[in-house]
Amino acid sequence: MDSSAVLPGIQQTCPICLCRRSSALLSYPPTNFKPSLLPSLKLQKQFPIASQNVLRAASPVRPSATLSDAYSETIELADIDWDNLGFGIHSTDYMYIMKCPQGGSFSKGELQRFGNIELSPSAGVLNYGQGLFEGLKAYRKQDGNILLFRPEENAERMRMGAERMCMPSPTVEQFVEAVKATVLANKRWIPPPGKGSLYIRPLLMGSGAVLGLAPAPEYTFLIYVSPVGNYFKEGVAPINLVIERDLHRATPGGTGGVKTIGNYAAVLKAQSVAKAKGFSDVLYLDCVHKKYLEEVSSCNIFVVKDNVISTPAIKGTILPGITRKSIIDVARSLGFQVEERLVSVDELLKADEVFCTGTAVVISPVGSVTYLDKRVSYGGGGGFGAVAEQLYTVLTRLQMGLIEDEMNWTVELR
Repeated sequence: MDSSAVLPGIQQTCPICLCRRSSALLSYPPTNFKPSLLPSLKLQKQFPIASQNVLRAASPVRPSATLSDAYSETIELADIDWDNLGFGIHSTDYMYIMKCPQGGSFSKGELQRFGNIELSPSAGVLNYGQGLFEGLKAYRKQDGNILLFRPEENAERMRMGAERMCMPSPTVEQFVEAVKATVLANKRWIPPPGKGSLYIRPLLMGSGAVLGLAPAPEYTFLIYVSPVGNYFKEGVAPINLVIERDLHRATPGGTGGVKTIGNYAAVLKAQSVAKAKGFSDVLYLDCVHKKYLEEVSSCNIFVVKDNVISTPAIKGTILPGITRKSIIDVARSLGFQVEERLVSVDELLKADEVFCTGTAVVISPVGSVTYLDKRVSYGGGGGFGAVAEQLYTVLTRLQMGLIEDEMNWTVELR
């Protein structure tokens, strides 16, 4: 193999270009890296100004067209149907793993070939649910470079969740650098511009064996990725929600405000029943008064009335979504009044438009809400409302690098 070739996370010469922020180059080569594990490799990537070498895997690929007039390059892509991705798992090339003993600190991690992991049957995550996960995305720009969206926010949210779940966590810097390494190692799985994104799933789990109820003696931080399209089968068409009154996602004093794995298992029953009846998802109410909105199974909820945007306040039972936070900031920058407060079912039913936000969905318009067998529709079922469409356009164009990042939210890799 040409010694000038670069594999992300393997050599310190890996080129990383950051958007509006500085960061050290990747400095942790995988300790178990063996060239023999890689498929045969070729060099390919040419820029008119300077030539840079990257690895090209010789497995089945689909070459993309030239991405822009500014850059003349051919990028190899994995041989999958980019026009029909959906939101599912594809076995990509690499995952990232880092471990930590109880009471210790996370050490240097490593890239490994994507595959199954080994866990003791008595691992803390399997027996007592001691685990967290995050979700973020990488987008391919028209010039072939890659954009991450606010990865430090995910790192900070994992750190806060780990404290609640009595686990150590990677530092923000460790988290972000691990995300970069994993994305660059799986670069050929990032969809072409406009075809989707690379979904990034960091996990933090109690991997050590424990029998009695106690924190695990060892913890594993792992990142895997998969190319994805739209989360809901409706795509960006309006979704139909049903309000759940009897089952609840979270309770005061519980773990609803952190991204622990148990929160999501708890919504599967109501979600399965709703989908069997033809609904897209479930909207949950507070468990005390049973009249205030909390969130959808994996999304935050917004209502619009007379051009005022309202969303339930973060008060311990609602996950502080990063897309939620971003939408609030974008809306205020555009001059909208945004209120974070208690939002009642009655307000929802009288709203001009309703939409959900989340990493997976970005923004999804709500076409109808059903409550006590009464269905209320929004916007004539034709798609985005005017406010949601404006916010969606600004946020997605920012995430894809189509407009200037005045918020200083994106991290650019190449």
